[in-house]
Order: sequence, then C-alpha cells, then structure tokens
Amino acid sequence: MSATEFNPVAHGHSLDELVTMTSATLARVARDFSPAVFASSLAAEDMVLTDLILKAKLPIGIFSLETGRLNPETLDVLAKVKAHYGYTIDLFHPNPAAVEQYVAQNGLNAFYDSVDMRRECCRIRKVEPLGRALAGKQAWVTGQRRAQSSTRAELAVQELDTAHGLTKFNPLADWREEDVWNYIRSNNVPYNALHDQGFPSIGCAPCTRAVQPGEDVRAGRWWWENPDSKECGLHMVDGKLIRIKSA
Repeated sequence: MSATEFNPVAHGHSLDELVTMTSATLARVARDFSPAVFASSLAAEDMVLTDLILKAKLPIGIFSLETGRLNPETLDVLAKVKAHYGYTIDLFHPNPAAVEQYVAQNGLNAFYDSVDMRRECCRIRKVEPLGRALAGKQAWVTGQRRAQSSTRAELAVQELDTAHGLTKFNPLADWREEDVWNYIRSNNVPYNALHDQGFPSIGCAPCTRAVQPGEDVRAGRWWWENPDSKECGLHMVDGKLIRIKSA
C-alpha cells in the first residue's frame, strides 16, 4: 500500500490529541530524564518523532544504527533530515571484526538458515551498537506502536529497560498507521521512499520485503520466520520480550 493511500479512521483520540500527548511525553523525557536519546530506524514512525523533537528544539539526541545492510532509500533519509531540519543524525556502526568473523564462519546471509543465526547477526549489527549508543543515558525513545505486531500488543508508553538499566519511552504506542501518515502529510515530513513501494516496516535490505494487501504491517520483516520471533533483540532481555511498565 502506498503511503498516500491511507484514510482517516475514527478512534479514541483525534490526531491533535495524540500530538499533544506525545509532545508532552517527549517534553517530560527531556526535562526529567536527561541525557536522553531517540533511536531512529528512519522509518515513518521515527520521522514523526524526529519532527516533533526538532520542531520543539528538545535536548534529545537522535541516532540511528547503520548496520551495513540498509537499503539506499533508508540511507537517503539521513540527507533528507539534514536538508529539511539542518540536523545531522548520529550513526552507530557494528564492530567490523565481529562482522568479519560472523561472515567468515557462517556466510554473508547465514541469517536465513535459522532464527539463532538471524538473531546473532542482529546482535552484532544492531544490539551491540545500541548498547554503545545508550551508554551513559538515563532514557531512550523508540517509535514502536502497539498496532505493529502481536509482539508489541502490550507496549506501554513508559517502560523499564532492565537490559540497559534505564527508562524506555514509546510515545507513539497509541498511534495507528493512519495517524502516522496523516501527521506526515499534514506537516510535510520527509520519509523513506520505500514506504511508497509497499514497505510499511523497514529494516535491513535482505531481511525486509514489501507486504501484500491484508498482511500485517510487519509481515515483510524476517518474512521466513514465525510472527512470534520477529524481533531483532533491541527490545528483548536475555532473548525474551519483557514488558515492565513504569509510572
């Protein structure tokens, strides 16, 4: 589905109300949890948060994980952000030696062979760099939404991240797909061109495909796996998805 084909639907909150609540959450993060950072995947949800953070000039740093396997369209978003906002997103890369060892021992695309091999690739390219990005921080912000998948159905706006010893905020937890795109259109927010090619959720190039009409928005992520395994490890503790709500 094209990014321009979404239509507004009635739900519990108007877009203005969602924006007000989300902006209040981000302001609280900046005020009470400094230093805080926002982990952007450069996808649509993350562009909404990028817009809200930068327009409000909040002291929340924005970074992205450059795994070495991203689509050119995803990398193009970095230039779009620079041109539109005058802001440079920080990039964190995997350890080259760890990548080389994984590829030498298992092959470049070993992640297709098993969930364990895929999660090890994600650990090297995403989880370990994330740990470096979060070092010394009090909180981090994500663009996760409850409606994205079954693994995120219990998502809270504020959680305890026991893996990194800090607080995690998911300000868009209540947002639906329609809300995201209505905000992007209304505010002329730049976004990843892959969204117009049937990619509602975007990760590394070899692990992401376009979705078919009627499929879950994350059906194109690790499409060869069962739905309950479709997390990269960024939001897991000891291999398990743990939700600990925080007031």
